[in-house]
Amino acid sequence: MPPPPSLSSLPIEIVLEILARVPKRFHPTLSCVSKTFRRLLRSPEIHKIRSLLRRDSLFICFVQKTDQQWFSLRRAENNNPTTEKNHFVSIDLAFPCQTEKEPSVVAIGPEIFFICGSFYPSSAMWVLDSRTGTFRRGPSSRAARLCKSVGVVGSKVYVIGSYRDDEIHVESFDARTNTWELAPVPEDQGWWSSDATVSLNRKVCALHFSSDANCYDTRDGSCESLGLPKGERLWRSRTGAYVMNNVLYVYYARFGLMWYDSEMRLWRVVNGLSHLNKVRSVAMAEYYGKLAFLWEDEVGVSGGTKEVWCRMIALERSEEGVDGIAEASQLLGSVPRGYILQHCLSVSD
Repeated sequence: MPPPPSLSSLPIEIVLEILARVPKRFHPTLSCVSKTFRRLLRSPEIHKIRSLLRRDSLFICFVQKTDQQWFSLRRAENNNPTTEKNHFVSIDLAFPCQTEKEPSVVAIGPEIFFICGSFYPSSAMWVLDSRTGTFRRGPSSRAARLCKSVGVVGSKVYVIGSYRDDEIHVESFDARTNTWELAPVPEDQGWWSSDATVSLNRKVCALHFSSDANCYDTRDGSCESLGLPKGERLWRSRTGAYVMNNVLYVYYARFGLMWYDSEMRLWRVVNGLSHLNKVRSVAMAEYYGKLAFLWEDEVGVSGGTKEVWCRMIALERSEEGVDGIAEASQLLGSVPRGYILQHCLSVSD
């Protein structure tokens, strides 16, 4: 009796079309199936197919005092991939909680989670469905806390914060079961307030760009320090760090785009990007397999606005480290001069 047909028996073009339609949040699980799946899920071909399907987008937030303005970066609506450009579209997102001025914001799949507790203790969470633009009230956490650092590991949102007893505790929200649970208490009870928070190797890392990063292991609560490049403070730095394919990237105007070599435990400059503009206010996120590198430019802009630019950067590992290939700069649009880049989130079906 012949063995049942498998996905691997199909032509590679068909396999790519199938994998491209699987929600991106399931890609880490599929990567564990086989080396072939892992290679295909990271290939330029699958990102090109997803681009034609328009499955991914970026959500970008600017703030001015208590005012927020959100934009979405999406593919243009035409059928010629060689002439398509990214469209910067203003979207109306009215955050329902009027008492929360600066929630922590993370994304899992097509949903964006707003974790309250920035200035006053709160147990509230709101969830935005990026496909419909509608908010819903999520389940409250076990106790009110002041959010310090929020990161995503797999399908869970980890919140590291202080409670009434002033001790640092951790709760995790499972997006699949829609429930909160306690996570291991961090052995480091120090200062977890951060300029930016990223997730690396199942650890939530709170980055302090003037010093180092505290990394909390979600499996056992152990903590370690991750040294950051010395010599320059990352100004307006909340969006100046991103993890892509389990590699941490940060941008410094002095050094350029850098990546962390976790095996050698040192920072290295991405090769081939010496021509990048030296800018100070940067946002980064993954967009169809490439790093979307956004920045603000006030030079030559008259009136009360400034320009927002973007370059797509392909990143590839090589024997020399990580090589970057940057596409041409694209002007996305303008925002009021007083606005500051606050969030840049990659969302996908």
